[in-house]
Amino acid sequence: MTRYSSCLAFLFFVNVVVAAERPNVLFIAVDDLRPQMNCYGKDFMRTPNLDALASRGVLFERAYCMVPTCGASRAALMTSVRPANNRFTTHLTWAEKDAAGKIPLNRHFKNNGYTTISLGKVFHHPTDCTDGWTKPAWRSPKPGYQDDEARKLAIEQNKATWPEKNSFNAAPFESFEGPEENYPDVDCAREAIRYLEEFSNQPDQPFFLAVGFLKPHLPFNAPKKYWDLYDFDSIPMPDNYFHPEGAPVGAVHNSGELRAYAGIHPRDPVDERTARKLIHGYYACVSFTDAQIGKLLSALDQLNLRDNTIVVLWGDHGWQLGEHQMWNKHSCFETSMHAPLMIVPPADSAIRPGSRVSSLAEFIDIYPTLCEMTGLDVPEHVEGTSLVPVMLDPRLPGKQFAIGRFGAGDTIRTDRFRFSEYRQQGNVSGNMLYDHVMDDAENVNVAPQHAVTVEELAHLLRSNMGKPNPKNNQ
Repeated sequence: MTRYSSCLAFLFFVNVVVAAERPNVLFIAVDDLRPQMNCYGKDFMRTPNLDALASRGVLFERAYCMVPTCGASRAALMTSVRPANNRFTTHLTWAEKDAAGKIPLNRHFKNNGYTTISLGKVFHHPTDCTDGWTKPAWRSPKPGYQDDEARKLAIEQNKATWPEKNSFNAAPFESFEGPEENYPDVDCAREAIRYLEEFSNQPDQPFFLAVGFLKPHLPFNAPKKYWDLYDFDSIPMPDNYFHPEGAPVGAVHNSGELRAYAGIHPRDPVDERTARKLIHGYYACVSFTDAQIGKLLSALDQLNLRDNTIVVLWGDHGWQLGEHQMWNKHSCFETSMHAPLMIVPPADSAIRPGSRVSSLAEFIDIYPTLCEMTGLDVPEHVEGTSLVPVMLDPRLPGKQFAIGRFGAGDTIRTDRFRFSEYRQQGNVSGNMLYDHVMDDAENVNVAPQHAVTVEELAHLLRSNMGKPNPKNNQ
């Protein structure tokens, strides 16, 4: 950090603590949200509320998750601990088990006098790190499918058509004409607004309100009016609906999460019409969640909480919408690792609304960033770096790399390159290198032509990636 940025950060800290003791935090998580909203330079998805949120604060153009699967990603973010080959590995990860002895973000805020509330999907398991919440974590009991008869029929047909599948779900999408109130994410928004109303009557009690929306996670079920925002025949297919050239074994997955759904072949590529329908459903779900987020932001304004509340919005990882013929996340490609991140500071901050940070950021950086913005000490175990300096001055260089992993692969993103290394039984089994200046879609592995760059990035990766837990090392 430069002397200039340190001074700015100090002034920001003084502003926060003196002006209003400690600001509140509205912490919004969105499952499987890729950075494809209008505020990220894309022009197809309808996301007016997310775009408005970005204009209020700072948008991170290149933020990266640590592990592209929900449980592991959330555990790493909430503890600011890097993943390893035996820590934060699957969607079923428990933060309190894999990072035992570390203080998770929610507990740190609770220990420092905040009322901490969890609504919807924050940790993967609602009882993970439960002692960090003022009240037990809450989730809506409502089902995701609205047409139960159609759901049951689709499951039976799925079993009869492809008995070789490992598991059986209903269709991967549903457009429903019934009331929007039937959906669990609507419940989540309503419950969050109820808490905001309570907090507005307790101005001297700071809150940390975590709100986790389920959509656009599969199945792509949303009210019909959100499907109607898009014309099916105009839905764009990805330009690279093919396997990348020269990718090593294990880099491209078979979209196992999607294969369990009715109408999806257990092995063959998804046909173009079904692919377009999946993309349509994903867009509908994003617009549906955008509307729920809009309700929260409106309530924040109407209850006069906006000026003293930090708003953080993050998607737990990226998502492939057919790129390289993959669906879901679960890869070391940019489409899995790259995720949205926006942070809106309190009204009296020196941070300029509508700022955009192009330097690299990692999700483990969110923890120390919130500590600095609220005047809390940073626990010793934290491995991330505060983003406040680049929020104050986006011209600063910021981080030089972002590191993540999935399965047998470890990956590093620098300003220009993404390099990934795969191991089997401790030995390197393959690697891939993509030059984002020449090939931002990561279609051609150029590792064989750039041996020096591969060696440099492999060293940087191995020197900085997470160290395994001492027990149960693989």
